Amino acid sequence: MVSRACRHGGAEYSGQVTQPIKDFYAVIPAGGIGSRLWPLSRADAPKFLHDLTGSGHSLLRDTWDRLEPLAGHDRIAVVTGRAHRAAVEEQLPGIPDFNVFLESEPRESAAAIGLAAAILHRRDPDVIIGSFSADHVIRGTRVFEFAVRDAVEVARQGYICTIGITPTEPAVGFGYIKQGEELVVDGAREASLVESFVEKPDLETARSYVADRSYLWNAGMFIAKASVLLEELAENEPELYAGLVELAEAWDDREQRGPAVDRIWPRLKKIAIDYAVAEPAAKRGRLAVVPGHFDWDDVGDFASLTKLINNGRKNDLAVLGPKARVLSDAASGILVSQTSRVISLIGVQDIVVVDTPDALLVTTVEHAQRVKGVVESLKLTGRGDVL
Repeated sequence: MVSRACRHGGAEYSGQVTQPIKDFYAVIPAGGIGSRLWPLSRADAPKFLHDLTGSGHSLLRDTWDRLEPLAGHDRIAVVTGRAHRAAVEEQLPGIPDFNVFLESEPRESAAAIGLAAAILHRRDPDVIIGSFSADHVIRGTRVFEFAVRDAVEVARQGYICTIGITPTEPAVGFGYIKQGEELVVDGAREASLVESFVEKPDLETARSYVADRSYLWNAGMFIAKASVLLEELAENEPELYAGLVELAEAWDDREQRGPAVDRIWPRLKKIAIDYAVAEPAAKRGRLAVVPGHFDWDDVGDFASLTKLINNGRKNDLAVLGPKARVLSDAASGILVSQTSRVISLIGVQDIVVVDTPDALLVTTVEHAQRVKGVVESLKLTGRGDVL
């Protein structure tokens, strides 16, 4: 690997991009319940299975549609829980069985993405994989495609490459990536080494990051040769790596797969890929970043969902739900309805109302992050029936 501290000219985002990348496999981790979106998002109906944008498709389906031009229909794998298999296959009709990787229980992103890497590497030792969350919203698909293709070219040089999003505001709900020395890679418009990862900052710090212009939002997208990603796992988390390799060896044998998952998966370490792979790789100069100049949001809570649907207009009331019956007067915020009852909002600002058949949430946009605490309280009180 060779890095050079000179500015890459950066070609314009133009031209036709239609052919899938021949040695590329897209991986969609579809896990987690999105607890800050309770009671809309639940264990049996997680965030990625909902249409949160009005596109007419779930977030999972939208993710698939973005990736199909890059990988092709037969080279997109989904890692999800056994409980969600039927729903995933309903959302993605025709997905090959060999591309559905089932977890027996949630074990965090390092296990999910590492499992896909181990299986796909066993099938094709030279494969490049890209991991893209099932529940994020991206607008600017063509620019997204260019960023992924740039990242693949960087990955060919032996780097693990992430796509960082150019900040549009001092967001405190996202982690940040600090860009370091620039890289010049044939076929990539712009790339840099990653100097460091930064956890979610306070507002003043976030403002300084945006002004600095060397910080990008961490969108959790990783592109690398499967072999390189597995090398990092072996170095940093050897027990996790050994378990994933053992699973991969049994995976394509139907008789061995189930027993192997039941035996190995529950004892795998719970750790995010950021900590197991990305941060250690950055310290060794093995992690690169390509800026993504497209609109992105992880839709992490009702505040971000409100902003997304209202296009940033603070005085509007966003309404989700095909059966929603709403009367509003001088109200703003968001209302999500899964019932047919009439809901009237009068003179309330930045309100969040989520009405489901068995649970009702009322809060404000300001306190949207605290919804996760309600979910934790319900777990402690044994109210799993509404989770």
